[in-house]
Amino acid sequence: MGKQRDTYKYVFVVGNKIVHYGITKNLERREQEHQQRWPEGYIMQVGRCTTEGAAREWEREWEEE
Repeated sequence: MGKQRDTYKYVFVVGNKIVHYGITKNLERREQEHQQRWPEGYIMQVGRCTTEGAAREWEREWEEE
């Protein structure tokens, strides 16, 4: 049996600017947390749900840019 695909990659957008990127297992909860800082923002899911390891690798690639 393969690894569980239960982790979302996302960017948090305010206006037309990405202000945060990350990974989570619960997009709705994470969006509410970010909206405490940026009330006008919203989450955009990036790609499909994936494994936690693959999501962490994607996150590291963002940090290198």
